[in-house]
Amino acid sequence: MGAKERMQAALKAARDIAVKAENEGRDLTADETLEAQKHLKEYEAAKKEFEAGKASDEVIASLKSIGFELGLEMNDPAARQKAGEFVRPTRGKSLGQLFVDSEQYKSMLKGVATNDGRINEKSRVQSSPFGVKALVTGGSDTSGGAWVRTDYQDDYEALGRRELTLRDLISVRQTESDTVEYVRQTTQLTAAAPVAEATTAAAPTAPETGGGALINATGGGYKPEGTIAFEKVTETVKTIAEWVPATKRALSDAAQLRGLIDDELRADLAEEEETQILNGDGSGENLRGILQTSGIQTQSWSTDLFQTIRKAKTKVRTVGRVVPNGILLNPEDAERLDLAIPTSGNGQFYGPGPFAAAGIRTVWGMPIVESEAIAAGTGLVGDFTKAVLWDREEASISVTDSHADFFIRNLVAILGEERVAFGVTRPKAFVSVTLTS
Repeated sequence: MGAKERMQAALKAARDIAVKAENEGRDLTADETLEAQKHLKEYEAAKKEFEAGKASDEVIASLKSIGFELGLEMNDPAARQKAGEFVRPTRGKSLGQLFVDSEQYKSMLKGVATNDGRINEKSRVQSSPFGVKALVTGGSDTSGGAWVRTDYQDDYEALGRRELTLRDLISVRQTESDTVEYVRQTTQLTAAAPVAEATTAAAPTAPETGGGALINATGGGYKPEGTIAFEKVTETVKTIAEWVPATKRALSDAAQLRGLIDDELRADLAEEEETQILNGDGSGENLRGILQTSGIQTQSWSTDLFQTIRKAKTKVRTVGRVVPNGILLNPEDAERLDLAIPTSGNGQFYGPGPFAAAGIRTVWGMPIVESEAIAAGTGLVGDFTKAVLWDREEASISVTDSHADFFIRNLVAILGEERVAFGVTRPKAFVSVTLTS
């Protein structure tokens, strides 16, 4: 009889004794009490045996489950039918066990091992190569790597863009028109001179040969006549734009993608704007940049960087009649300036050197402004407030599916654009400097 059946029988016998006394309306006799206690002890013993067997079955069942999950199959069908009995698995062995059980290992022992399995200490032992098939690896998606989950981070590292500096130097204004007109002086008064008091009241006389200008009387005290001239300059508003195609699904599934595209479009527009402010040739839809404006001054190379820049500053002061507020340099030329060392001396830099505190770098009292928009070998000295950018429409981003067949393809066009005009109100306030010999 199994443990479960013995439990049931012992419990029934104890209950029958109690029920008989209850039906007769009396307490248990001493013999009945001893008999009932005996049956209860038999019940407890059978219960412990039953629980131990149940725990064993659970362990075996768990081992079976784990074994099959790991591919530990039984060697023969008959063994599988015996609950809880495993035959030594042929798969899932340790690498050492596989080696010991291999034919290569057994072959190696022949001739070097004694009858009791020991290897003679003077024997030279060398086994044939033995391989393990279906090795579980972490690098393969068809092996252990299938369980490795990729750790996706939210960090986004953009490629980076050049530093923009020109818009902060020049004058920026607003316009509500597509055309901007302003007056630029081309000639200034330069005829002023001391004049003696008049000593005659005689009127001017006609020339003897006839025609021509009248001849002023000597001592007439005539004041010199000055000449001043202006020109009207017209600048048209130009559009700088760029667009990116995208699927609606991409914008919906990747919420941050729209923001990244918007930021990239604005940044690219700003870079092109800076290039146009400096180098635009004025043809077609290009702005006319400072370096392409007629009337700006030039300074050729003179001995070294420092002398050349200093002469350019003088021209801004004496010809342009303004105080220069900066020098624009390509980073390569700024580096040459920083690393310049006197030909005589102790090898110290002209400038503050590599360990100087951060601050505004200057040359001849002018702040050095670096920009990749200006070509290496060329500098620009001047009063940058004399260059004006008029904003008609600041950079904006719009989205539409009304392009070509985008509507039926679930595509959208993301457009970034700005409309600006640009002009140099005083060309001679700038000097283009050649920084190479």
